[in-house]
Amino acid sequence: MYYLTKKTQNNPWSLFDEIDRVFGDWTPALCDRATALNRFVPKIDVSETEKQIKVSAELPGVDEKDVTVEMEDNVITIRGEKKSDQEEEGENWYRREQTYGSFERGIPLPDGINTDKVKAKFRKGKLTVTLPKVKQEEPKPKAIAIES
Repeated sequence: MYYLTKKTQNNPWSLFDEIDRVFGDWTPALCDRATALNRFVPKIDVSETEKQIKVSAELPGVDEKDVTVEMEDNVITIRGEKKSDQEEEGENWYRREQTYGSFERGIPLPDGINTDKVKAKFRKGKLTVTLPKVKQEEPKPKAIAIES
């Protein structure tokens, strides 16, 4: 039986270190459910400047016609499907790591997006969505009259 040390009890992150020490570095594989289920999940980057928010998604092997982008309630949703072109009957696989299937990623965004000017571009397996921000004026102090 394995008992937790005082070091582990005081720091919850050290529990993962202890598990890795005892069983080896197996936690990333268990945590990545998409890999465990052999599903394709695109990697995304989200960046922000004063004028815009940019969402980039890596979609290698995905055709532009198989991708849709929608925005509703300050959430941008990227949906699509990566189709397999290697399905051959009677072929025995020694190793198969490439993932296929439909995917969906929802990215919540802050208020202040100009939804009329959102643009999406797809080039060389990379989707880039540019979301311009609406200029919001700083509230000016207002004098309030005091009644007697």
